[in-house]
Amino acid sequence: MSPQTAGVLQLLALIAALALAYRPLGDYMARVYSSEKHYKPEKWIYKVIGANPSAEMRWPAYLRAVLAFSAVGVLFLYLLQRLQGVLPGSLGFASIDPDQAFNTAASFVANTNWQSYAGEQAMGHVVQTGGLAVQNFVSAAVGMAVAVALVRGFARSRTGELGNFWADLVRGTVRILLPLSVIGALVLVACGAIQNFAGIHEVGQFLGGTQQWNGGAVASQEVIKELGTNGGGYFNANSAHPFENPTPFSNLFEIFLILVIPFALTRTFGRMVGNLRQGYAILATMAVIWIGFTALMMWTEFAHHGPAFDVAGGAMEGKETRFGIGGSSIFAVASTLTSTGAVNSFHSSFTGFGGGIAMLGMQLGEIAPGGVGSGLYGMLVMAIIAVFIAGLMVGRTPEYLGKKIGTREIKLAACYILITPALVLCFTAAAMALPTPPHSMLNSGAHGFSEVLYAYTSGANNNGSAFAGLNADTQWFNTTIGLAMLLGRFLPMVFVLALAGSLAEQKPVPETAGTLRTDKPLYAGLLVGTIVIITGLTYFPALALGPLAEGLAS
Repeated sequence: MSPQTAGVLQLLALIAALALAYRPLGDYMARVYSSEKHYKPEKWIYKVIGANPSAEMRWPAYLRAVLAFSAVGVLFLYLLQRLQGVLPGSLGFASIDPDQAFNTAASFVANTNWQSYAGEQAMGHVVQTGGLAVQNFVSAAVGMAVAVALVRGFARSRTGELGNFWADLVRGTVRILLPLSVIGALVLVACGAIQNFAGIHEVGQFLGGTQQWNGGAVASQEVIKELGTNGGGYFNANSAHPFENPTPFSNLFEIFLILVIPFALTRTFGRMVGNLRQGYAILATMAVIWIGFTALMMWTEFAHHGPAFDVAGGAMEGKETRFGIGGSSIFAVASTLTSTGAVNSFHSSFTGFGGGIAMLGMQLGEIAPGGVGSGLYGMLVMAIIAVFIAGLMVGRTPEYLGKKIGTREIKLAACYILITPALVLCFTAAAMALPTPPHSMLNSGAHGFSEVLYAYTSGANNNGSAFAGLNADTQWFNTTIGLAMLLGRFLPMVFVLALAGSLAEQKPVPETAGTLRTDKPLYAGLLVGTIVIITGLTYFPALALGPLAEGLAS
């Protein structure tokens, strides 16, 4: 079997698995977020934190709860790292430096999981399991809660109430993420991923000497790292490490974990707004972009350019032979079209165009299917923009799901789509203009610029993957990327929740003959075009200086 055929078969198997999980998981999540019942463990949690899960919140109160919870998470994780040296289970590792501790705390709370350190050489069991793994759960649950709040904004009328953040947070963690993670961890252990609390030990011979490895609760952290579209690896090699991702089957399973909740949330959306066809339209838009990017990435990486590529069957530099080009390409697109920083290959070693495809996937806003929760609310904001553009074409006040899209809604949507590109481009410009940051670049020219652009694209879009040719463990990059991650995560949430509140206060508008049907292929095509055009107009000059210039020169 040729490598190309194997790659296509893997993609088809992945699509089939996602299709089988789509309906039951989507319907289950809709029931979770619509239920009025509280389980006993959930009641205990509410009692400990002093929350009333039945109290409805308007959008300012919902936002304050999101920000307060996340701020406490940043502080707790920062202190845990700073105190690592005196904590048990630290494996003898020293406390983390202040700038790197801030960067890591911001990263995991913002669902980014950007890592400027080697996990097996810096973090002990307490920080890994009690700090980072916990944030993998709750940061994903926060994103899902915000997405559900926006969906309620469409579903409700004549009220500004969006539900209760604490109930949404706890239910998302206890009823969705935890059960799926237990099952997924068992699968990964069966595949060969490790799960222990072993200390540092020497293994084998390596170039005439011994090699040291430490164990860890890897399978349990690996599964929520993918399922919650987090991405931070227990080891520096991330999902290319055999302790995290041992076999081609585990590789395909991890890609499935990355994509299954973001895709299934479109079913949840359709169920909660009472119109499944609206969910299918959003699903179709996401699927077209994802399949298109995957096909383009596989074609780019399989293209032969010289004898070395012919012998290897494609661009094998920086890729694991047990995954090949197909498994690496599918993983790279899945991780960069979602907010998952996990990698099973070296993105910096992809072809010029291949690296550009990964970067463009993040610059789309990670909405195809996007991060857990953030992909859905990002796509719904783009849906509002597309409806507004269609309304301009025919001179009609735009409507979406029975809600008028007026001046306030468009301003909020416009702020949402502008904030992340502003962070990416401003921080990149500052890093290239100042004398010290460029010293961290391993390469010069177009590829060196791509390293910096990729870093801030990854941080501000809460992705977390890296070209890895950039030495980001400096005060400048730790601080600025940390700020980009926090601002890129929480500023858009301000506009999303304000938009949800504005929509919930409206009364429904009856559908007429002039209403644009947003559950038809025509609208899905308009939505795809809107996403691509807005991204192209925003990022094309920067992409032309980096991956496009590199790709055309090779």
